[in-house]
Amino acid sequence: MGLIQEIERRRTFAIISHPDAGKTTLTEKLLLFGGAIHVAGAVKSNKIKKTATSDFMEIERQRGISVATSVMGFEYRDHKVNILDTPGHQDFAEDTFRTLTAVDSVIIVVDGAKGVEAQTKKLMQVCRMRKTPVMVFVNKFDREGKDAFDLLDEIEEQLQIQVNPLSWPIGQGLDFKGVYNIWDESLYFFQGDKQEINLGVEFRDIQSPELDQLMGKKHASKLRDDLEIVREVYPRFDRSTYLDAKVAPVFFGSALYNFGVQELLNCFLDIAPSPLPSETDERKVLPSEEKFSGFVFKIHANMDPNHRNRIAFVKVCSGKFERNTNYLHVGLNKRMKFSSPTAFMADKKSVIDEAYPGDIVGIPDTGNFKIGDTLTEGEVMHYKGLPSFSPELFMYVNNADPMKSKQLYKGLDQLMDEGVAQLFTNKMNGRKIIGTVGQLQFEVIQYRLLHEYNASCQYEGISLYKACWIKSKNKVSLEDFKRRKYQFMAEDTKGRDVFLAESSYVLQSAQQNFPDIEFYFTSEFK
Repeated sequence: MGLIQEIERRRTFAIISHPDAGKTTLTEKLLLFGGAIHVAGAVKSNKIKKTATSDFMEIERQRGISVATSVMGFEYRDHKVNILDTPGHQDFAEDTFRTLTAVDSVIIVVDGAKGVEAQTKKLMQVCRMRKTPVMVFVNKFDREGKDAFDLLDEIEEQLQIQVNPLSWPIGQGLDFKGVYNIWDESLYFFQGDKQEINLGVEFRDIQSPELDQLMGKKHASKLRDDLEIVREVYPRFDRSTYLDAKVAPVFFGSALYNFGVQELLNCFLDIAPSPLPSETDERKVLPSEEKFSGFVFKIHANMDPNHRNRIAFVKVCSGKFERNTNYLHVGLNKRMKFSSPTAFMADKKSVIDEAYPGDIVGIPDTGNFKIGDTLTEGEVMHYKGLPSFSPELFMYVNNADPMKSKQLYKGLDQLMDEGVAQLFTNKMNGRKIIGTVGQLQFEVIQYRLLHEYNASCQYEGISLYKACWIKSKNKVSLEDFKRRKYQFMAEDTKGRDVFLAESSYVLQSAQQNFPDIEFYFTSEFK
């Protein structure tokens, strides 16, 4: 199969949602259809000892939430499907933001009872900014919840995108009878049992009197009325408007009962984009270019705690990646070859010989890679869109066991490279400060330091408002600022100057009093 055919059969997407909307459960069911797993795990249930395939870190199993992006690939209907299951919790939104730079489309999961929630709106802002095509899966229709039409109005209003329902629910909660698939004009009855593969019962002609006998005259009549309204209110689906990120197709179902999921997957494969062009600082890169290029969008330490290894996740953007081939690490200006590149099924890895645009390749890393690094066959270019955001919460980090200093600092270095938090060194006293965007990150770092590096740390509160990167073309002004603000100056792990502002007033005063200084609130600046 040639390069173009390999590109066209690939679908790389992220699943995003507010916590507990059913995102990881939906991921499990999609993997079942692909034959990638044979039994689904219960994410939240303590009664069931199986855990979700995509939640492979021990702390995720204990808490029942995703705190890191998982990468999973499988074959289905002659397509290569790459799913990135992202953290729903807002404290780990930065990992999700970066993951969205590595996908070509997104499926948003909305809880049918709760509707659109805060974190979903934030994530949709990133999709809108990047013009990423989105589909919506309204989950949990086996429970009592909001009216389907009300949900569609809410999605349009809250996510600021037009919707187009491609499936329609019949009833809800205890009265949930099934889903009519508008996309392929077929009806599936809900059987109400937690089968691993739940296809429902197919029924084609909704005008047939037989439908009244099967589901009752009331439900049959309401379905016909609802579909008539849908056809009047929503225009016929146009794939180009979806690809332009102007319209979001909507499906209804129950991920827990694996109902409505296959309809979503089949339609997704039909309409979702294959790998798209990518932007670098230098030029636009087409997937069909013969020469390989890609970028690191995620680093994960200790995928296998027994070996203390790190994996750099590389999104292939163009050409064909090949094992044991020399590639240029643009940041280091160094040629490297990789003998054990891997593909993922959550924490299970298999060595691969080649990968194509859209694929995610895991490269064992001893510390050569940082998030945002570019690999090419020789061309010098830099992929865009992988910032670190200014932290909002800060803590001094202290070594709780002087005998384990080496383990602590190694652990901090590796965990910071993952991008879940940022480490600053105060220039005045040399103390280490961790900055995060959420409180839960502190707990995760402390937990992972102990369990993965055998290092203990304690936190000490510090009152700071914002960390911002600074630079200036006026060297005299820059040095004057750094001298005057010496006790509030720090360095990040790349040795860049960072100003630690105590309050919004202090920050505003600094900006007014030092007009030659440029203040940045993400680390992505030139």
